[in-house]
Amino acid sequence: MEKTVTQHGRLDFIFNNAGIAVGGEARDCSIEDWRKVLDVNLYGVIHGVMAAYPVMVEQGFGHIVNTASIEGLVPFPGTTSYVASKYGVVGLSNALRVEGADLGVKVSVVCPGYIKTAIFHDSKLIKVNRQKMMEDLSKMKGMTPRECARVILRGVERNQAIIVVTHFAKVLWILQRISPGLVIRLMQYRFRKFRQKIRIEDGSLNHIKTQTGL
Repeated sequence: MEKTVTQHGRLDFIFNNAGIAVGGEARDCSIEDWRKVLDVNLYGVIHGVMAAYPVMVEQGFGHIVNTASIEGLVPFPGTTSYVASKYGVVGLSNALRVEGADLGVKVSVVCPGYIKTAIFHDSKLIKVNRQKMMEDLSKMKGMTPRECARVILRGVERNQAIIVVTHFAKVLWILQRISPGLVIRLMQYRFRKFRQKIRIEDGSLNHIKTQTGL
């Protein structure tokens, strides 16, 4: 940050865009799983904000863009620590937008739906059948990172507070604002299907380990 300001004399934008996930039920996650997700997803954004915000306040302009997720607006099950971190990013961004408005600093938060990135391949899964999960994801109509970037930049240009990406994410967000209770019931239904299809129960896991010699 200091190098950028030194070389160019100003800081126009910062895009805080880093995230990891742990897939699995909250009952199976350790405190270390929670800490790892929150350290990257929430504290990573906080560190970026704390580096950029004072500079932008002093110069009287700038735009902070934080990447959250549709899971920061809608309570998805199966990735509870990720949801908590992204709700935190949304809250941080909205509050900072209010504080920064009269100081010349703009703040936007990006809430994408399914974007075809490596996070789903790289994430730690706990008692989740990765193969079946990837098969389900392959059937979903996602958006490429390049397409997502275009949507984000349009939103930044318009100074949108919340930039929701993908049509499905927008529909979910509308439903969440109209009827949070309905969304919770839909998620409960979806999660029952998840448990039946993708979750590896202890007995099945032990069987797999025995069969593979692990």
